Amino acid sequence: MDFRAIGLIELNSVAAGMDVTDTMIKTADVELVLARTICSGKYMIIVGGDVAAVRASVESGSSKWEGAVIDSIVIPNVHPSVFPAISGANLIIKKGSLGVIESFSVASLLEAADAAVKTANVQLMEIRLAMALGGKAFVSLTGDVSAVRAAVDAGAAVVSEKGLLVNKVVIPAPSDQLYRDFI
Repeated sequence: MDFRAIGLIELNSVAAGMDVTDTMIKTADVELVLARTICSGKYMIIVGGDVAAVRASVESGSSKWEGAVIDSIVIPNVHPSVFPAISGANLIIKKGSLGVIESFSVASLLEAADAAVKTANVQLMEIRLAMALGGKAFVSLTGDVSAVRAAVDAGAAVVSEKGLLVNKVVIPAPSDQLYRDFI
């Protein structure tokens, strides 16, 4: 996957989510990254592609079921490590300090992850989106302590602006046992 943009729509209805997914795919030349139910009976759709196509897809999908849309985003020029982190497939070369940003919103968490990895020299480990989390989402990242602090602060600021920050943490020297849960 070599996408320039990522788009996401989060809905409060599974049925509407399936209809919106179909609309998004038919509207523009985008690739469906993920479409699934998420905790508390919601539905999430993520598409990737060039910026104009993703924007058109998200706009079309959002207008199809306006009353069911919880949130939507388009991130142009998304950092390339965001996509593999969504699937938990980022290869961690060097373990360092551990940073975590937790959000009440899937959309705001994706924005936070993108902002974090663009702010400092860190590696995204995983972006977990609302599965077995009561509808919340979190991103974990690693790197040098100062870089992780800067990245976590930048990502948390994005989520805080929307009033959706649950928590954030930087663990300077995490135990190997803790890392085994992520790697």
